[in-house]
Amino acid sequence: MVQSKHARVYRSEPTIRRIRAVRVAILLVVIAAMAALGYRLSAFSSSTGAPSAGAVQHEHRVARGAALPGTVWPTYGQAAVQIGQAQVQAGPNQHAAPIASVAKVMTAYLVLRDHPLGVGEDGSRIALTDADVADTDRRSRQRESVVPIVAGEELTERQALQALLVPSANNIAAVLARWDAGSVARFVAHMNATARSLGMTRTRYTDPSGYDDTTVSTAADQLRVVDQAMRVPAFASLVATVSATLPVAGTVRNTDTLLGRDGFVGVKTGSDRAAGGCFAFRAIRFVHGKRTAITGVVLGQPGYDLINAGLAAADAMVARISGERVGPGSSQPLPAPGAPPRVRARQRTGADVISTRGGTP
Repeated sequence: MVQSKHARVYRSEPTIRRIRAVRVAILLVVIAAMAALGYRLSAFSSSTGAPSAGAVQHEHRVARGAALPGTVWPTYGQAAVQIGQAQVQAGPNQHAAPIASVAKVMTAYLVLRDHPLGVGEDGSRIALTDADVADTDRRSRQRESVVPIVAGEELTERQALQALLVPSANNIAAVLARWDAGSVARFVAHMNATARSLGMTRTRYTDPSGYDDTTVSTAADQLRVVDQAMRVPAFASLVATVSATLPVAGTVRNTDTLLGRDGFVGVKTGSDRAAGGCFAFRAIRFVHGKRTAITGVVLGQPGYDLINAGLAAADAMVARISGERVGPGSSQPLPAPGAPPRVRARQRTGADVISTRGGTP
């Protein structure tokens, strides 16, 4: 009888045991080979600078909103930060201190609240008067940060806010305050009322530009208004502006030289002898594999160039939060008071404003 090719083949019990033993041996060899390959890949990753276990754990802590290590904070002054939607974290040494032109965040926020603009819209026109010119001349003699104006010049609301936030013009802060509230005093009262409504319990504004040393706050308090302001698309667009063109002043450039670099998208610099280097900022970085907004404020940074001292402190904070190594030659630790910073942000170009103790750019 001819057997079909599909007929079942019967094997003895010893044969079946031998086949099973061979299969188990082959499986063990494959597992051992995979383990060896994994070890080599791990060693290769370590040697090429891939994220270490410590860096991964750091990212997990940051993603969960856990307390940041002390090495994140600047050596001098004070700082606060919010990572994504996590709660605000405040570094040590929080106390009411001068904030220089960081105060202009509140000024712009109130103007846009009272006179909303869409992104790119010009808004109402503001006529500049002889009184505005006289105020500008007075501020120039005090060597404040101003932009040149002439009587009869007209600025749109957008141009006035650009002058306030890009080159940090103190004279336009006063113009906007009078335009919005009728007087600087009434506008400052609105600033303080808004601060209270935002829970900024250690903040007191005495002027709309931050020139006054009596305009004081903490980094944690300022982070509250920065977060609110960045929710306004027109504000976020304005602080992301590298340069702007004004009718009389011409082209003015942003005092924030980190803008457009390493994920930085704004917000506002500030500096004078009383306040030191200050910077309210937002940067978009990958944290735990996700694009994350890192919003923060640094105050009281020392250095020969105070603006760059504030920028450098923020840059180092963001680098550490996002898990980057900040080695020798970085902006941390910062120099002792009065000494130049170790690493300085990219130099500004152009002389767009007059900047001194009162300049608070």
